[in-house]
Amino acid sequence: MPRTELNRSGDMEAFVQVVDRGSFSAAAAVLGMTPSAVSKLIARLEARLGTRLLHRSTRKLQLTPEGQLYYERAVRVLADLDEAEHSAAADGTPRGRVSINASAAVGQRLLLPLVGPMLQMHPQIQLDISLTDRVVDLMEERADIAIRWGRLPSSDLVARKLGETGLAILGSPGYLARHGTPATPQELLAHNRLGNTFRRSQPDWPLKVDGRQLDVPIVGNVRAGDGESLRQLVLDGVGLGRLSLFHVRGDIAAGLLVPVLEEYNPHELEPIHAVYLGKGGRLPARVRAVLDFLSASVDLREARYLPRADPAPNVPPNRRRAHPRK
Repeated sequence: MPRTELNRSGDMEAFVQVVDRGSFSAAAAVLGMTPSAVSKLIARLEARLGTRLLHRSTRKLQLTPEGQLYYERAVRVLADLDEAEHSAAADGTPRGRVSINASAAVGQRLLLPLVGPMLQMHPQIQLDISLTDRVVDLMEERADIAIRWGRLPSSDLVARKLGETGLAILGSPGYLARHGTPATPQELLAHNRLGNTFRRSQPDWPLKVDGRQLDVPIVGNVRAGDGESLRQLVLDGVGLGRLSLFHVRGDIAAGLLVPVLEEYNPHELEPIHAVYLGKGGRLPARVRAVLDFLSASVDLREARYLPRADPAPNVPPNRRRAHPRK
C-alpha cells in the first residue's frame, strides 16, 4: 500500500510561494526556511508528481505547462483550506480576499457605490477590484468574480444575472446645435458616429424601421477603448454615441445628453451578469457572500427606460451638415 504523504499542503504552499515571489530565496524568507530547504521541497514535489514544474536558471524561474496547471489548482486548493479553517473557527463567517473584475463604466456606476455597504455587512472580507474593459480570463488573472455587460459567449463560467439595461443613441446639446438633430436613420449617416474598440463590440447600431431591423454602420473619427471614455467624448460634443442607460441616466436627466431617433430605437435590453468559476457546486463562502450581496443590492429597473429630462437649449430639430460624413 503506498505511503500517504501527510504534508502535501506544505509542499503546495512552498511551490505557490516560489511562483508568486519569483525565487527560492524570496519564498524561503516568507516561509521561514532556508533556500536550500525550499528547493528540496520543490524537488520532492516534482518527484512525487513525476513531472517537472519549474525551469530553473540563474536569472529566473519559468513554469512548465504542467507547472502552470498545478499552480492554478494549488492556489484554489489552498484558498479552500484557509476558508475551511476560518469557517470552523469563526462559525462560518465569510472572510478572506475576493478579487472582482469589471469594466470602468460598470465599476464606477454600479460596483464602487456598493463597496462600503458590502464591507459593513461582511467586515472580514477584503476586496481586490480591477476595472478594465478588456475581457479577462478569470483563471489567468486569478479573479473570483467578473461583472460583464452584454450577451455572454458560451464558456465554462457560471453566470448570475444582476439585471438589464436599455441603450440609446445620444448627443450633447452643443453637438446637436452645431450639426443638427437627425430625424431619420438616413440623416444619421451625416453624423460623426463614435465607436469603441471592445473585442466583442458590434460594428453597427441597430434601428427599427417599419418593423424591420436596419443596421447603421459605426463610422466616426474616434473610437474609445472603454465605455467611460466614450461617454466623455459624447459629453464633450465630439459626436454621437450609443450608450447603456445605466451609465448615462444622470446625464440625460440633467440635460447634458439628449437621446435621438428614439422612435426607431428597437429597445433592446442588454443583460449584466456576475460570472465566476464554480461549476460542480464548489464555491468559497467569501465568494458566495459577495455574489449574494450583489444579487440583492444591484437594482437596474430604472435603467430599462429613459429618464425625464429638461428640454435641451438651442437644439434645432433638424439641420443638415453641409458635408455629410461618409
